Amino acid sequence: MNSSEDGTKSALAGIRVLDLAQFEAGTSCTESLAWMGADVIKVEEPTMGDQGRAASTDQKGVDSYYFMLLNANKRSVTCNLKHEKGRAMFKALLEQADVVVENFSLGVMERLGFGWEELKKINPRLIFAQIKGFAPDGPYAKFLAFDNIAQSVGGALSITGERDGRPLRPGITVGDTGTGLHCALGIMAALLQRHVTGRGQRIEVAMQDAVINFSRIAYASQALWGKAAPRVGNQSVMGTSSPSECYRCKGDGPNDYCYVYTTRAGNHHWDRILKVMGREDLLNDARFASPQERWEHREDVDALIESWMKTRTKVEAMTELGEAGVPAGAVFDTNELLHDPHLRKRGMFVTIKHPVRGDFVMPGWPVKMSESNVPITTAPLLGQHNEEIYGKLGYTPEQIAQLRNEKAI
Repeated sequence: MNSSEDGTKSALAGIRVLDLAQFEAGTSCTESLAWMGADVIKVEEPTMGDQGRAASTDQKGVDSYYFMLLNANKRSVTCNLKHEKGRAMFKALLEQADVVVENFSLGVMERLGFGWEELKKINPRLIFAQIKGFAPDGPYAKFLAFDNIAQSVGGALSITGERDGRPLRPGITVGDTGTGLHCALGIMAALLQRHVTGRGQRIEVAMQDAVINFSRIAYASQALWGKAAPRVGNQSVMGTSSPSECYRCKGDGPNDYCYVYTTRAGNHHWDRILKVMGREDLLNDARFASPQERWEHREDVDALIESWMKTRTKVEAMTELGEAGVPAGAVFDTNELLHDPHLRKRGMFVTIKHPVRGDFVMPGWPVKMSESNVPITTAPLLGQHNEEIYGKLGYTPEQIAQLRNEKAI
């Protein structure tokens, strides 16, 4: 897991991560570290493990696709942190670890005897990363949060939807995976800082905070207009650009649309659109003379472009506009992306071999590094690496079997 495809060392080779996370936010963090070469060990409760294993599964007793998508390239051990011997085994793992990531409810680590003060004593070089729904010192500290809650309290829902419609949750899980990636960034910085100080540190990321950070441009709207950023459908949240819309194309599919956006920094994109559409006669039309004028006459802009779009498929429209230097994007669905030959060749979709489910195609890692390219491997079965990992801590097969009987692992 720590080697690139060409046999060289990967970027995070030699870094050991103990993954106590469940569901998505924490597991996204640790999976990204695994995809850069860290040795990520999932430390799971012995009877059912990460709750994501069973959540949404289509076959009882078989790990869900959800779990497989979030736990590739990891190893798994079972450990009962409520059992005295289980805690002793976890302590032994901590002594050799570089990073611990958890997203339990507030206070769980402390009740288990592994709060930050205790972890520092066990391993002063340890980096302890905690993901919570809300800031631990805030009024909602004890409240539970999932992705949709984080997107709600972080402001994403307030700016998503039609102007006169209800708030809508964006389709992507930015509250979960987005928080995990923020956490991974903090861990990388802490590892770098440790080279200087020799000390580990505690990292805290709240999901509400991460969604706020993803919404920074909405605060430009807030500052520009002096009021809460509104829902504007597909229009620019700044309220200063047109076209900024998803236009119906030829075809009757639910995603036969193409999105077109032009800069608010001038007319060059707009001039190119008119040339592509053969409407150079509108180059001097006062309604479209500036980004602000186009915004004020956006209904005219949208009608003009949509009439042209309806004569082309979404890919034809994207191609013609893209080749002319106009920002445009066909609305590709998950099935189209999954079967795109270029994305397969690029490694954005890879086939892994699961010991129970067989071949499974999943998205790969989007960060391409010239000196680190870790092949994607399947998510582990529950406790798959108990003998391998605990054996290296000095436990014999007989001892491991006895600990399993005692329900310590």
